[in-house]
Amino acid sequence: MNLENSRDYYGKVLGGSADLRTDACCTAEAPAPHIRTALAAVHPEVKARYYGCGLVVPEAIEGAHILDLGSGSGQDAYILAQLVGEKGSVTGVDATPEQLAVANDHLEWHRERFGYAKSNVRFVEGDIEKLDQLGLEEASFDVIVSNCVINLVADKAAVFAAAHKLLKPGGELYFSDVYADRRVPAHLLNDPVLHGECLSGALYWGDFDRLAKEAGFADPRLVTDRPLGINDAEAAAKLEGIAFHSATFRLFKLDGLEPQCEDYGQAVRYKGTIAGAERAFDLDEHHHIEAGRMFAVCGNTWKMLAETRLAEHFEFFGDFSRHFGVFPGCGTNSPFAGAADVTVSAESSGCC
Repeated sequence: MNLENSRDYYGKVLGGSADLRTDACCTAEAPAPHIRTALAAVHPEVKARYYGCGLVVPEAIEGAHILDLGSGSGQDAYILAQLVGEKGSVTGVDATPEQLAVANDHLEWHRERFGYAKSNVRFVEGDIEKLDQLGLEEASFDVIVSNCVINLVADKAAVFAAAHKLLKPGGELYFSDVYADRRVPAHLLNDPVLHGECLSGALYWGDFDRLAKEAGFADPRLVTDRPLGINDAEAAAKLEGIAFHSATFRLFKLDGLEPQCEDYGQAVRYKGTIAGAERAFDLDEHHHIEAGRMFAVCGNTWKMLAETRLAEHFEFFGDFSRHFGVFPGCGTNSPFAGAADVTVSAESSGCC
């Protein structure tokens, strides 16, 4: 039923983003200059049918092969196509024929606008709950993105599991979606407006954390978040008592990530070489890493930087030969009575 609701709402009910009744499926973040430049080169009709809730443009993606889950009219795909360059590629998957028609109608227009000899974008019609049926090669994508779409599907566990299989080792699922501070009552799932507005299908954040880890993404990292306003009185009445947030997470496909942030005395120094982030790199909400400055990290963060496409942009200090317990500032070092509290300067270290 969720898939039928989505196809109808985004294909027939909504004529464009101006028809939305809440701000859940809207992007409030101000894009960085290089993203604004790329957005300016996207066809107006594609932009008019955009319903995303975040910026799904991770850093350091030149030459990357990207899969866009729920690509819609193609705005994110066409932005990413410019940033990966001609040697990279973007594959969009969507289940709404009307949205795919808009995306496909402008393939050649964008190829010419980007100055590419051949298009590096393709769109596939399909259900993101059934990615294994679309002929996509396992371990073939560097990055998977999704923008306010996973909330619309019923079997969210299947999406996370399939994404993990499709990513290369060290690859990343970088996505924005809507989350609730508690489980939304089941009877609201079939409300066409609440579902189409990305609210009734929103995951309780605790369920998301569990599903992500069960799929193999051991340490989900929150990148950005914002509270959502529900300006439609009827929708607000049905959802009274539930708080919603739009949030962007990054999930890395890495072996050996630990349940807690463990301290091995490691540190990194950012070289300032990522385009658009020359002064500082934000791995997540707790890791603002200034260029040229030593930055203490836990073992998990070390792996996220050292065993992914980000490695060339950092210098690494230390190893895993000596363990100092839980990383300072990220929990208690000991559960036992009388254990000393440990504090750390925010200027010298990052909390994992």
